[in-house]
Amino acid sequence: MTESSEWLIYRGAGEPHDGMSRLPPPPPWRDFAGRDAGGDGSQDRRLGAHRHLAELHRPGAEELEMINAALYLRRPLLVTGSPGAGKSTLAHSVAYELGLGEVLRWSIVSRTTLQDGLYHYDAIARLQDVQIAAQGGYGAAAGSPGAVEAIGSYLRLGPLGTALLPSDTPRVLLIDELDKSDIDLPNDLLNVLEEGEFEIPELQRIADRLPDGEAEVLTADGTKARVRDGRVRCHAFPFVVLTSNGERDFPAPLMRRCIHLELGRPDHNRLATFVRAHLGDEAARAGDDLIARFLERSRSELLAADQLLNAIHLTGAAAPPSRERLADLLIQRLDRSR
Repeated sequence: MTESSEWLIYRGAGEPHDGMSRLPPPPPWRDFAGRDAGGDGSQDRRLGAHRHLAELHRPGAEELEMINAALYLRRPLLVTGSPGAGKSTLAHSVAYELGLGEVLRWSIVSRTTLQDGLYHYDAIARLQDVQIAAQGGYGAAAGSPGAVEAIGSYLRLGPLGTALLPSDTPRVLLIDELDKSDIDLPNDLLNVLEEGEFEIPELQRIADRLPDGEAEVLTADGTKARVRDGRVRCHAFPFVVLTSNGERDFPAPLMRRCIHLELGRPDHNRLATFVRAHLGDEAARAGDDLIARFLERSRSELLAADQLLNAIHLTGAAAPPSRERLADLLIQRLDRSR
């Protein structure tokens, strides 16, 4: 491009125009259109739409050993490292290679509790539906909200609860950014991760009135599952990946129940493979100078690999001098006080 402003869609001109017609397709890791064709599209966004071009890259020996140790021992894998080091991608990579289906993701925030991961029972919605049915003269008739077997329609398993459903092969569960939780959650997880089961009191109280003691409940991935006697017990322990940016220490009881993997700072080859998987070989070659500059800065600054992806994708549409300036704007140190 000859003019550095030609790539701009929004120009701040204060007048309507058809600029949106020139907006190119989204970067692969922000393309959500694939969800309409089935699945949630998270695998392509995490692993890269061009991941076949990165097939020559292999994880390091320690990384492979720790992943396989967690698989063999049926223990959670605690993955720590800087933002953008590939911690979350690891869960998707294992699920993809071993054919374990869509990854169940539980994103942790400061208000997250164990209950959020296990299940949610919407008693208020059921009460409202029962009242509406009573006004219509249905009461507790079979199939109405007041019928005992209808309770499952108001109970939805969370990501952890869904991962613990009995199955022949394990599900992959990503518990993302556990270090963002409050102080209690890591300890609250101990018993569930150790025993691979949990109870649902709302179902246990009425188990003797349910057909065969079973209730059909909703799951975190939109399907239905049958829960017997109000207890969820896994047959194959899920492959659980807990990620942390290292913002806090975890209690010793949790650490001894996990396999710990520390992801170090990626080298040039790994970053180039990362870019190639998401943007293709041509973009990786064109952005080689940005990769080198990113690595040099990351020796003294906290940076994330997804910042590099954003910069290479966007600077491909901009001409100098905008290219260099845009890269600096997009790759800003994360440890800077604001």
